[in-house]
Amino acid sequence: MNELWKPLREGRVSTATLTTVLLKMGLRNVWLRGPAPLHADVQRVVGPAFTLRFVPAREDMATTAAWASPRSTRAAIEDMPAGCVAVVDAMGVRDAGIFGDILCARMAVRQVAALVTDGVVRDLQGVLDSGLPTWAAGVAAPPSVAGLVFVGWQEPVGCGGVAVFPGDTIVADRDGAVVIPQALLAEVVPQAVEQERFEAWVVDEVRAGRPLPGLYPPDEATKARYAASRGGA
Repeated sequence: MNELWKPLREGRVSTATLTTVLLKMGLRNVWLRGPAPLHADVQRVVGPAFTLRFVPAREDMATTAAWASPRSTRAAIEDMPAGCVAVVDAMGVRDAGIFGDILCARMAVRQVAALVTDGVVRDLQGVLDSGLPTWAAGVAAPPSVAGLVFVGWQEPVGCGGVAVFPGDTIVADRDGAVVIPQALLAEVVPQAVEQERFEAWVVDEVRAGRPLPGLYPPDEATKARYAASRGGA
């Protein structure tokens, strides 16, 4: 496990905080639009992105025979390493389920950390019963070939309007899923941990009756009081 993931896995950094830190670094488009947790008791997941990509259906390719092709979702699943987060670009199509109960069960057996997609799943109860944490845009009964063609895996994708590259860190919780570019992970995590510490202190200040102007965002006096509360750190 990447040691940098530890505070992310422990829940010390929310996806909301990650978007704020990344915004300060100039990255505005990191929250995937569409994917939402399907499980009521969803737990946070963190892992490297394993990407999959669909394109619009074309009649000569969008057939059930495609499921047995060497370039299929089945083959991609067998290539997924334990701990990865499957990030599926389904172009936001919501009337064709990309994965169902059997495929999700196989992913769970392979110890895939989660499925995140801007598309939809089918066989909802089976997907829930599989134990695979799933973030999706909804549910639809028709199979993927009713509207999509699977074309490949482990290449850059656009999921929920966000560019995701294989190996990027995915963090998903009740607020959705955020991508942290692999090259920025070592810079983002410490800043995010400190941001959470500061905001926890701000909440205590608010509860103690302090007004927000000058507190959040902090003016110089607030920064000094915060530093003093940290022992000058």
